[in-house]
Amino acid sequence: MSQTSRRDWRRSAERVLRIEAEAILGVIPKLDHRFERAVEVLHGCAGRVIVTGMGKSGLVGRKIAATLASTGTPAFFLHPAEGVHGDIGMVARGDVVLALSNSGETDEMLAILPPLKRLGVPIILLTGHPKSTLARQSEVVLDVSVTEEACPMNLAPTSSTTAALAMGDALAMVLLDLRGLRPEDYAALHPRGTLGWRALFRVGDLMHTGAAMPSVGERAPLGEAVQEMTRTRLGMTTVIDADGGLVGVITDGDLRRLHLQPGPFDQLRAGDVATRTPKTIGADDLAAKALEMMEGTITSLVVVDEGQRPRGVIHMHDILRAKIV
Repeated sequence: MSQTSRRDWRRSAERVLRIEAEAILGVIPKLDHRFERAVEVLHGCAGRVIVTGMGKSGLVGRKIAATLASTGTPAFFLHPAEGVHGDIGMVARGDVVLALSNSGETDEMLAILPPLKRLGVPIILLTGHPKSTLARQSEVVLDVSVTEEACPMNLAPTSSTTAALAMGDALAMVLLDLRGLRPEDYAALHPRGTLGWRALFRVGDLMHTGAAMPSVGERAPLGEAVQEMTRTRLGMTTVIDADGGLVGVITDGDLRRLHLQPGPFDQLRAGDVATRTPKTIGADDLAAKALEMMEGTITSLVVVDEGQRPRGVIHMHDILRAKIV
């Protein structure tokens, strides 16, 4: 491929991305009272959100339905052509229909209007033509029109589907906020995979406790601290005072740095060597938070209670192993 050809296809790709980015930005000024009304209708839905659309709009609708369902809003996709052949029976009073049609004149979409009207379900329409037939029959119309498609012929749905998808995401995320979805709620909807893991596991689920937690008194000889570190194989030990409070930690790095300094080591005690302000975390904190605190600087955190007494130690490898499972 010649250098000229590479420049040409790169310019073409840049043009597509620029037009689609502008299409999304163009939706922002349209977040008016109609958007607020759409949110109110969706949030007040006592049943399920039925997302429907034909062709490329239908493919976008499937993704919007999946995003809604995964973020706490019960939703599924209804193919309009299947709808007029019996699947409309999946729609019940109390549901809300979220319809997508760029033209607002799609035959299959118009065909399912009568049964939807008989059920009395409100219809929220995402369209590029707010004065279309579908728009006139909808309770809420969200304008997702674009000035041009990214297609060089201005024909293939590209920037228009991008704008509709972005509007669907905006609705889903506002609903997520309104429902107060917590990380643990999100994890319950994603029990497998990294997304679920990051929100599900807590420090207390993975930390080393009891005899597996390295610990020495601050008056203990340094040699005893080394033995404790060797026994537990976590590359560190906690150092505690007479009341069980956390004094600090000693790490393998501390010992290496100590050996570079002159002086007798056999007379040192754990409290003389301990780092006095170690990073700590609570047992109820998310394991993902612990990982973020450790990355790039340290490999272990001391897990403390409200009185700053060590309850356990969590190592980076513990978290990474749990992430893989």
